[in-house]
Amino acid sequence: MKITFLNPPFLKRFSRSQRSPAVTKSGTLYFPMWLAYAAALAENRGYQIDFIDAPASSIDLENSIDRIEKYLPELLVVETSTPSIYNDVKVCERVKEVIPEVIILLVGTHVSALPEESLKLSGAINAVAVGEYDETIIELAEAILKKRGLETVKGICYREGGKIQCNEKRGFIQDLDTIPFVSTIYKRFLKIEHYFNPNALYPMVTITASRGCPFGCTFCVYPQTLMGRKFRFRSIENVVNELEYIVENFPKAKAVFFEDDTLTVHKQRCIQLSEEIIKRGIRINWTANARVGLDLEVMKKMKAAGCRLLCVGFESGSQWILDEMKKAVQLDEMFTFIHNAKKAGLLIHGCFMVGFPGETKKTMEETLALAKQLKPDTVQFYPLMVYPGTEAYRWYQEKGLITVSDYSKWITPEGLHNTVIKTENLSSEDLVKFCDYARRSFYLAPRYLLYKTKQSVTNYDEFKRNLKSAKTFMKYLFFGSNIDKSHYKYTNREND
Repeated sequence: MKITFLNPPFLKRFSRSQRSPAVTKSGTLYFPMWLAYAAALAENRGYQIDFIDAPASSIDLENSIDRIEKYLPELLVVETSTPSIYNDVKVCERVKEVIPEVIILLVGTHVSALPEESLKLSGAINAVAVGEYDETIIELAEAILKKRGLETVKGICYREGGKIQCNEKRGFIQDLDTIPFVSTIYKRFLKIEHYFNPNALYPMVTITASRGCPFGCTFCVYPQTLMGRKFRFRSIENVVNELEYIVENFPKAKAVFFEDDTLTVHKQRCIQLSEEIIKRGIRINWTANARVGLDLEVMKKMKAAGCRLLCVGFESGSQWILDEMKKAVQLDEMFTFIHNAKKAGLLIHGCFMVGFPGETKKTMEETLALAKQLKPDTVQFYPLMVYPGTEAYRWYQEKGLITVSDYSKWITPEGLHNTVIKTENLSSEDLVKFCDYARRSFYLAPRYLLYKTKQSVTNYDEFKRNLKSAKTFMKYLFFGSNIDKSHYKYTNREND
């Protein structure tokens, strides 16, 4: 039986599989990681597969349809997202025109949160997967192969006799070692040079060592729609085996990006992972998502094992707002963390958001002040992006603070993030203007420009990373998010 896994055509370099899907200002393009994990498992279970990442490979609609038609899959698995949902449904309708008998399954965060609404968009969609979908695809394929009804498949909603039925939810995979290396799919079907994350040396390979996140942040979409709040992890041996596979099979790779929600949940596990990397003599840089709270001992061990940079969500300079978003972090912990990171020789990419309930221009200025005091290697400032299925989305929806109802408006016509919320005190434009102002204030400071010049001169890999990111980022830095509009100056008057 044949299965095609499709990251469908849309805008060029549209990063569908990132937490906030869009075309990014820095040129970031994520690997279609969750889709690739599911493909690896399907192939491991004996199914023939094809894998198409259209946005990365610049494959347009007609070429995608042509490839699918020639392959003639019995099951088409289509990744979707909130901003691209309407486009993705139209792609499915085109596929149905040429292969009417194919079963089409939509997967991803959006359809997990809104399964019935998604099914109602088109009769071309046979089913949607709710939550973690690797095993759901296997069970659906078996049902198709053995001509069993869709009611036997856990974790899907489907259309039957004009009505929508939702089956029993599927439990999470507990033994993640049963899923083959995602990098085997990258090797067969993708070119790692197509993907970029400014937080990792280029080119890089993205994997995960765990799934789920035990923390309660109201805005984070993966734990609330796909992977759950329980932290599940691969064995250390399994993870390091994949690192060896990457080093051997991707000679051009300069780095590995651990895209776990939080790789550093367990201190002892981080130490064990680092020690095993060192023991085997694996030499490749790596980057990971982390939380404030990691101590110096762990950081030093990670650095010795090749860790180069940590991506950290500091989010806000207001303790009250941090508490409201359920971040479970204290401001003083941030300074201890950044001090230890610099002492260990680790770079830090700091993430800062504005637009949470209760936000004011004063609290936004506190966030910018925090970023300048912490002095991470790089930063991002962005308005809060809310997605269906998250606690933050429900709150803004209930308060009438989501400004659009058309999901395609979650991005601009060019594909950039569009701010779809306002707060009790601030308009969408206020939030965007502040983030543009904050970026300029941070990145154009003489101290920072001197620091980046020295870094680029003394390290060629860092120079290449900085240059690649700057090629697209600089125009937004100087002209703001709406680059066709006049330049403006942000002021800190409460009622301007």
